Amino acid sequence: MNETIPPNAIREALDRIRPHIHRTPVLTSRTLDAEAGNSVFLKCENFQRAGAFKFRGACNAVSQLTAEERRRGVVTHSSGNHAQALALAARLFGTACRVVMPTNAPAVKRQATESYGATIVPCEPTLEARLATVERVIAETGAVHIPPYDDDRIIAGQGTAALELLEDVPELDCILAPVGGGGLLSGTALAAQLAAKPPAVIGCEPAGADDAHRSFYAGVRVERATPRTIADGLRTTLGVRNFAIIRARVRDIVLVTEEEIVEAMRFVWERMKIVIEPSSAVAVAPALFRKLKVSDQKIGVIVSGGNVDARALFERLRQGSA
Repeated sequence: MNETIPPNAIREALDRIRPHIHRTPVLTSRTLDAEAGNSVFLKCENFQRAGAFKFRGACNAVSQLTAEERRRGVVTHSSGNHAQALALAARLFGTACRVVMPTNAPAVKRQATESYGATIVPCEPTLEARLATVERVIAETGAVHIPPYDDDRIIAGQGTAALELLEDVPELDCILAPVGGGGLLSGTALAAQLAAKPPAVIGCEPAGADDAHRSFYAGVRVERATPRTIADGLRTTLGVRNFAIIRARVRDIVLVTEEEIVEAMRFVWERMKIVIEPSSAVAVAPALFRKLKVSDQKIGVIVSGGNVDARALFERLRQGSA
């Protein structure tokens, strides 16, 4: 499949969703710069509505529905940030949202999605069951399917984070973004083309979930993988549309270890005093551990989200205090 989205679609998406999203801050740290050997700028989507960049794509998709489509409502399958993002976007635009969610999804994610007004439709924890349940919901209700990443509207919306970053920090040398399904990375790669001097765009992926890296270097999309990583938001398989854009526009995809993910996450929590999730740390790690083999450059990092289930941590603190 060839790339089908013009880069200017990112600018149009930002104009469309600007009234509904947070313009998230760009944070820096002298300690991070010293460790990285570069000037690093974190685009903090952990402060986005629903806690992650996913709200941008969901908002862009739902905002373009016709009145008839809004009457029918929307449906997706997700147990993560896309579920919450779509539920919130649907509520803002006055349409019903149904989320097909596997029965083994964490209770905290189900509760968060329901809190935004979505109806949870349970299914068995397999991709086949998810897709079959979505089809059943569409047949029963006429709901419009909004996929989590393999969708032009979603890709354009996700790219608006990088467009804002480029407006706030001109003349970046490169932008790092995590890659799972590829919505954020492909949108970032398109947004980069709008800069007077386009920065290099580099995908960041866990070594234990490296289907995008293997696809990138094989030149064909790897469809089957068995991900093993703490970065639960990056366990999805690379999308078809996403791969076409990534193959054409992304310079490289670098891999990070589980230890590097945890250390990058700890570094940001401790030194910058902000909460980021493991998937975000995947994009911080290559800068922190100097995997890019560059120095004295301006590096942007898309910090994808901050939705962390901290209950286990606080339970340990309670036990310790007792």
